[in-house]
Amino acid sequence: MGSEACMAGDVYSFGILLLEMFIGMRPTDVTFKEGLTLHEYAKMPLPEKVMEIIDPSLLMDVIENNSKIREGRRAKLEECLNAIIRTGVLCSMESPFERMDMRDIVSKLCHTRESFLGRRV
Repeated sequence: MGSEACMAGDVYSFGILLLEMFIGMRPTDVTFKEGLTLHEYAKMPLPEKVMEIIDPSLLMDVIENNSKIREGRRAKLEECLNAIIRTGVLCSMESPFERMDMRDIVSKLCHTRESFLGRRV
């Protein structure tokens, strides 16, 4: 980074912010040493183990009501969290040419929201 502002830099920042919000860690966290980054940390468990990296405070309702949650609802939650983390990873690729386009990001996140809620918002 360190150059003049551009859309690709904004996309990178948005991706890191998305990962921070859903994982609950900052890029400067002590977990990230010896070359491990927030981007890599988020990328490693996809798609099978995404629930293991999600900030537990976001899942409190799910954890508290786990016995009451239908398996289909839990699967939909996992699917949506996978889509969100994947979007954050694709936005925070090292090369600006590999990052998602902002229009595609908005479309993907809107589709994810609609899929989770079961309706168009």
